[in-house]
Amino acid sequence: MPEGSKGQGFGDRLSFLLENLGGSERVLDLGCGEGWFLEELVERGFDAVGCDLAAVPLQRARRRRPQLPVVQLPQDGEWPFAVSEFDVVWCSEVVEHVLDTGAFFSELRRVLRSGGLLLVTTPNHPPQAVLSWALSPRRFARAFDVRSDHIRFYNSYGLRRLLEEFGFERVEIRGAWRRRLYAKASRRRF
Repeated sequence: MPEGSKGQGFGDRLSFLLENLGGSERVLDLGCGEGWFLEELVERGFDAVGCDLAAVPLQRARRRRPQLPVVQLPQDGEWPFAVSEFDVVWCSEVVEHVLDTGAFFSELRRVLRSGGLLLVTTPNHPPQAVLSWALSPRRFARAFDVRSDHIRFYNSYGLRRLLEEFGFERVEIRGAWRRRLYAKASRRRF
């Protein structure tokens, strides 16, 4: 993403995040990039931390706002957070980039407290759209750009199934007919 870009639908995604927070939660902005959501959370008084695998966006976040609490995640292994450290994990436009979903969601569950809230946004690939794209080589090439860093493609069914398989319950997904999915789920209690 170009430097300074907040990404498509930033305002809608921020609204989704804020409408699901009560005010006293400890929040992990997982895949925070340049820290735009993290900055909004910190300005509103949330106890929030951002993390990402990529060093460059974190450097940009620190340069723009040195006091932002950002952490670079290791490529492999355990994340540098304690078990059950967070009440909420915010993961916006990230899961479509994850190669090893098993390791990713296992670590996510480890750092999210029992009963904690997971909020996810990701591009939507509903069956009707995929069929439409399949019928047109040009639309298919646009939807599945070979230069894109998206390696996973979700629809509401697939995202729900993934979250439930990794021990999340009360899964709510909206946006099934839109370009973006908004998911809310609770980590199953121990």
